[in-house]
Amino acid sequence: MFWSMESVFVLILLLSAAVSSFVAADDEAFIGVNIGTDLSDMPHPTQVVALLKAQQIWHVRLYDADRGMLVALANTGIQVMVSVPNEQLLGIGQSNSTAANWVSHNIVAHYPATNITAICVGSEVFTAVPNAASVLVNAMKFIQSALVASNLDRQIKVSTPLSSSIILDSFPPSQAFFNKTWNPVLIPMVNFLQSTGSHLMLNIYPYYDYMQSNGVIPLDYALLKPLAPNKEAVDANTLVHYSNVFDAMIDAAYFAMDFLNFTNVPVMVTESGWPSKGDSNEPDATLDNANTYNSNLIRHVLNKTGTPKHPGIAVSTYIYELYNEDLKPGPVSEKNWGLFNANGEPVYILHLTGSGLVLANDTTNQTYCTAKQGADPKMLQAALDWACGPGKVDCSAMLQGEPCYQPDNVIAHATYAFNSYYNQMGKAPGTCDFNGVAAITTTNPSHGTCVFPGSTGRMNGTTVNITAPSMNSTSSAPSVRDLYNLGSTSFLVLLRVLICSIVFL
Repeated sequence: MFWSMESVFVLILLLSAAVSSFVAADDEAFIGVNIGTDLSDMPHPTQVVALLKAQQIWHVRLYDADRGMLVALANTGIQVMVSVPNEQLLGIGQSNSTAANWVSHNIVAHYPATNITAICVGSEVFTAVPNAASVLVNAMKFIQSALVASNLDRQIKVSTPLSSSIILDSFPPSQAFFNKTWNPVLIPMVNFLQSTGSHLMLNIYPYYDYMQSNGVIPLDYALLKPLAPNKEAVDANTLVHYSNVFDAMIDAAYFAMDFLNFTNVPVMVTESGWPSKGDSNEPDATLDNANTYNSNLIRHVLNKTGTPKHPGIAVSTYIYELYNEDLKPGPVSEKNWGLFNANGEPVYILHLTGSGLVLANDTTNQTYCTAKQGADPKMLQAALDWACGPGKVDCSAMLQGEPCYQPDNVIAHATYAFNSYYNQMGKAPGTCDFNGVAAITTTNPSHGTCVFPGSTGRMNGTTVNITAPSMNSTSSAPSVRDLYNLGSTSFLVLLRVLICSIVFL
């Protein structure tokens, strides 16, 4: 198919209009995800981004400003919050030039290709590193000044995530107030947020509130399950009913700010979630409860219910977290807050019917990706080499003596690798192409003891996510480095395909 320059120009205009429409609509409340890195097998940044795209996750929070992640997130449209780690807080809070240098290296060097929207200065500073609290506001102001100097202060906001534990007497919400010990820091901090149009960032964990309540908080109330009116908690001062811990904590934050005479600073929840596994003394850290909480949370935020104090004004929330982190110290629950394992397999399938495309990790649809009959064997081998190499597919099942070794031919082995990749990408559009040598089918290619990923509605084996070598416009093409890793012959074959694709556009 030949495209005229006029056709290409019209297509660009249409795409630009679509992007503009998306950006305009994206000002509403959203669900984001935190990306922790305490994994023994942390996926490569490109694999992380491939998973985000496959799962329709368009808002992420990083706990640092890792260059690899910021580069991988460039030109994806994903909105990114970066962080000044707590260990860097003292240096930045005591030196304007140190703050300016941090912004130059970690923000200016990546923006606007990487869509950075906010900077978290430290995390839970009052409870995690109280010795740095005295310089927190200075650090925020120094970072803000550096953004102003770079003319980025309107695009990128500055705040700091707070632990909800600094709110005392949180129920009833109407009598909540911040721990007065921190007022000398909190008052100028909230004043800064108000003057810069930033959010009060709050980490809310109903799981811990429930665990520490000694039975006072019902499990359903913590899990955001629908309650009968007579089961809801009532604020005796306002007679307002609360059906869940999440809303009550948000309103407690609003009332605590009211107590300090700040009434127009919006709240953003930077962490919330539920662990899927725990020690013997954590019986409610289960797959079902984690699924229930996060599914209900996503629906609650996206349906714009708001809170009793601010009905109809939903609070954007970041789920804690993307991956289970096996290196986290502490109880078993600390390692099991993730939506996904390191290999990209969902820990559980979220119940999100009617909640849109975000976190669409339902892998129960029975489709498979297979090598096309009659495809060029050299092209098949090149794509197979890529999948088992840079693509990070676990191809061990195809080794001699393993279940999927037979039949020992390129089309059978390529089918196994292609299907593994297709599943690890969440069966996203464009991930079963491999330069035209693969196709989607509803026929299960499993045979004998060789069980293909996805054949049971779950992802089997150990696979990770990275962008597939596809000419499909919905999937990124491989980098030159990825193609080179295929070997010189395969590289030349795919290079010819690339050139032909460009010529015939």
